[in-house]
Amino acid sequence: MKKLKYFLALIICFLTVSGFSQMLGPEDPGSGPEAGDDPIGGSAPIGSGIVILLSLGAAYGGKKLFYLNKLKSR
Repeated sequence: MKKLKYFLALIICFLTVSGFSQMLGPEDPGSGPEAGDDPIGGSAPIGSGIVILLSLGAAYGGKKLFYLNKLKSR
């Protein structure tokens, strides 16, 4: 059980660190808010948030399956 917890913690840390370690290029100056060319909300990154949500959901589902199998084996 301890090995599983350490493994899941390692995976979550790896996914979190890899999301923050991406190289960002120089910002596009655009034409400013006066011209209306910039998209609403700017360029907010949502990729790392999705990865975190998916990994947490997979960990939660794995935990539920583990306990379900544990109860069936009794």
